[in-house]
Amino acid sequence: MQVPQDGEDFASQPWYHGPLLRQKAEALLQQDGDFLVRLSGFGGGHPVISCHWRGSALHFQVLRVALHPQPGWPIALFQLEDEHFPSLPALVHSYVTGQRPLTQATGAVASRPVTWQGPIRSFSEDTLLDSPAQTKLLRSRKWSDSQPAGLEHVGQSREGNSGPGASTVPTFALSQMGSDPVLLKTLVPLVSIPNSLSASDGQIHAKVPTKPPRTPSLVLPNVSGHPPTYCELVPQVPSARGTPSGHSCPEPEAPWWEAQEEEEERCFVRPQAEVSFCPPDNPSGLLGLQNRPLEPKVLRTLRDLLLEHHPGSTALHLLLADCQAAGLLGVTKAQQDDMGVASGLELLTLPHGHRLRSELLERHEALVLAGALSVLGCTGPLEERAAALRGLVELALALRPGAAGDLPGLAAVMGALLMPQVSRLERTWRQLRRSHTETALAFEQELKPLMRALDEGAGPCDPGEVALPHVAPAVRLLEGEELSGPLDESCEQLLHTLQRVRLMARDAPKFREAAAGRLRGFRPNPELREALTTGFVRRLLWGSRGDEASPPAARVEKFAARVEKFQLVLNVLSQRLEPDS
Repeated sequence: MQVPQDGEDFASQPWYHGPLLRQKAEALLQQDGDFLVRLSGFGGGHPVISCHWRGSALHFQVLRVALHPQPGWPIALFQLEDEHFPSLPALVHSYVTGQRPLTQATGAVASRPVTWQGPIRSFSEDTLLDSPAQTKLLRSRKWSDSQPAGLEHVGQSREGNSGPGASTVPTFALSQMGSDPVLLKTLVPLVSIPNSLSASDGQIHAKVPTKPPRTPSLVLPNVSGHPPTYCELVPQVPSARGTPSGHSCPEPEAPWWEAQEEEEERCFVRPQAEVSFCPPDNPSGLLGLQNRPLEPKVLRTLRDLLLEHHPGSTALHLLLADCQAAGLLGVTKAQQDDMGVASGLELLTLPHGHRLRSELLERHEALVLAGALSVLGCTGPLEERAAALRGLVELALALRPGAAGDLPGLAAVMGALLMPQVSRLERTWRQLRRSHTETALAFEQELKPLMRALDEGAGPCDPGEVALPHVAPAVRLLEGEELSGPLDESCEQLLHTLQRVRLMARDAPKFREAAAGRLRGFRPNPELREALTTGFVRRLLWGSRGDEASPPAARVEKFAARVEKFQLVLNVLSQRLEPDS
């Protein structure tokens, strides 16, 4: 394999397929060692190495660390784990010719490229830009071997191949599905290819690209004590050895959730008004100015978005949204002065925390309905619904204590899985146990007992393994909801819950530190971050007209009525999938 020097293009390399969805890439990988390089199919596009290993397709995102431009030095470094390279072809050449594992966690070795033969494109690393534009051309993908004996395969086309513009996405699937075992999503969209080829003559029409943000890409290491279920890439920002003398990489501005809060002596201040931590309703890039309830186009876009994020990345996005909704991170000095305390965990225990408690209950119910819809909206084959169940279970595992530690997010996902309309799908659950046995066992033996203990006021709540505690039981009690069950058991549960909420308020600074630690270095995807906010989920479920601004008290009443009606819709969807015998 010929290695281009730094600055030469990589788009003309035989292993490069351009923008390509993960499912289509997996269809091209048939034997262990088969690999290709593609751009992820959503957002600006990220360079990904897709490789077939031990019977399954694995996907490894190549991290691109932008450097300060200097004459004679590369503008960026590319890396999978610790070692970095001046260009993408140099990285691929090193791993393929050296037969080295792409990651130590998987041991996957890329040896045979799946090639594409078509019009020659000319794009180099310095023209990678942050743009959603993608090349959607039907391509004839062909096979070759890196060994001389494999030359007989050259020119043989794969069967059943469609262009990257084709879409077979079901309408209602919201959760991540598939077997993507790989890395945490990083910083910002890295690359995309503009529509630069003419279908008539194949000529190149170059555009002057904009430069990508020069910000190092970082992801979180595994903070749990459990074996990782995906490849975690922890890039090392190039040290002084790799930077010319007298020059250094510019330090990016830290996001608001990483800002260090100043410790100050606070005394009680009489609250001035009830505080809301819901972000303002800005124009939505996914929903537009107006949208109808459950628009199929939006649901398809969400499914593509979630397919590009594995459970660990989605869990961090959800943790960030939940911390903001609960007032744990991002609380301003003005908000602290208005509510008289330092965080939402303290505010929700006080009488003037009624608005916050109502918003947290509304968020929980909306996420539960959206999670259930991701399964009940799968009108395709049985395997599709089982994959949707698997995606929700894997997300719950990524949210549990010791991992992301987002217990409100865990409660919402488990609430969706335990809804009667979902739990009655016997054939779907049987298919999950047959196809994904370990996932089904983890749900029954680990997640269900954990959720039962949390709802009863027990379970883990140590700030070391939990970033955001489970507040729903306390919020319901403080809003006047009565406990069910025998009197002695309900009284014991009441005492446990009240003691737990006292500890949560006392340890609010520790939870803030734990959440900030998990999110340190994390750069969310803007679209996925928006999709997990309360306002977005409300508009997705009720439409823009149904989510029109109203007083908080009226909104609570309307929301309760809508949830009751939506339950009837879910009943119909569940019966259509698996009618009662």
